Amino acid sequence: MAEPTLQQVFGAGATQDATTLTIAKADLAAVGLTASATNTAESLIVGILLLAKNTLTAAALDSNPDQSISIEDSFDSLVTRNNQTFRQKTYSVNLQKLDTASTIDPDDY
Repeated sequence: MAEPTLQQVFGAGATQDATTLTIAKADLAAVGLTASATNTAESLIVGILLLAKNTLTAAALDSNPDQSISIEDSFDSLVTRNNQTFRQKTYSVNLQKLDTASTIDPDDY
């Protein structure tokens, strides 16, 4: 099998060249993002995480030796901060590579 493609992970409108990565906000609508000119950085990262999670599953990782990353639901909890209760949604992002070094290098994935 092949490594997941840019479009599989980031949506049909995803493109890249030597200097830019473009992820279409329209593709993030599939995971609930309402596209606007003023989306926050945090809303965009959550949209990207949720979109990638649809493809980079643990089951896909197990069946595809060319895939190196999986994103899975983890434990939800309630946390108190500033005298308010927040729901904390946790995801596990698992990065696998051959055991040759202990550092994370994006070029290895």
